[in-house]
Amino acid sequence: MSIAQVLDLVRCPVCQGPFVLEPGRVICAAEHAFDLARQGYLNLLGRAAPAHADTADMVAARSRFLSAGHFDPVSEVLAGLLPRDEPTLLDAGAGGGHYVADLLSRCGGRAVALDISSAACRRAARIPGAVGAVVADAWAPLPLVDGGFDAVLSVFAPRQPAEFARVLAPDGRLLVATPRPDHLIELRQALTLLDVGADKDDRLHTALRPHFVLMSRQECRSLLHLDTATIHDVVSMGPNAFHQDPAALRSRIASLPDPQPVTLNVAVTAWTPASVG
Repeated sequence: MSIAQVLDLVRCPVCQGPFVLEPGRVICAAEHAFDLARQGYLNLLGRAAPAHADTADMVAARSRFLSAGHFDPVSEVLAGLLPRDEPTLLDAGAGGGHYVADLLSRCGGRAVALDISSAACRRAARIPGAVGAVVADAWAPLPLVDGGFDAVLSVFAPRQPAEFARVLAPDGRLLVATPRPDHLIELRQALTLLDVGADKDDRLHTALRPHFVLMSRQECRSLLHLDTATIHDVVSMGPNAFHQDPAALRSRIASLPDPQPVTLNVAVTAWTPASVG
């Protein structure tokens, strides 16, 4: 079971004590116990998932889209920024774990895939190798050990700089992937999707600078050619899924060229903890 291979990195969300693994559950010395789902993930959320958590349909759409390789340039840049071979990784807001699975297949190591969605962690728990899927809130204190990770990934995901700095090793790296204003611009305009703010870079830097120093910045830019089924997946795999009428979305997608040229433009930044930088 993969969670056993990363349990030393996980901490009780109630008392911050270490866990031991028992049949069907984990338990800390203070006897706070959490069940392991039969699918293999560990749920430490302690409450019902919020309404914005990814649904099973969103997770499936994302898996189809990413597995087709459309965002592989992002994975390639992330892999080149890892601090060493066989790293210990945290993917915070991992979704179904596509990026962490890709990185481990390239570089080896082990990882915690953390997401607030049990549907996402159910898929992440299928990843072969030393990947433990944990349901937890990336906006709350992370149920993870201090200084245990060589790299933290935040790919189109929430960021909690102070907690990221806490769980990173002193020489670790925070790797952040964020959309640029013209990312998927053709679809944003044609389908009235959520916008990407022009000040996104400034807000990222403002949030991270108290805890991190910028090491590098790269842009992944290319032109994709997406058919109508793939366009439906890319719209349905993220927050736009909560803001679209399904029938109206299908109608608007059907009116697009097939294939539709679509811009990929993602910025990948690498940061080191401020105490080191």
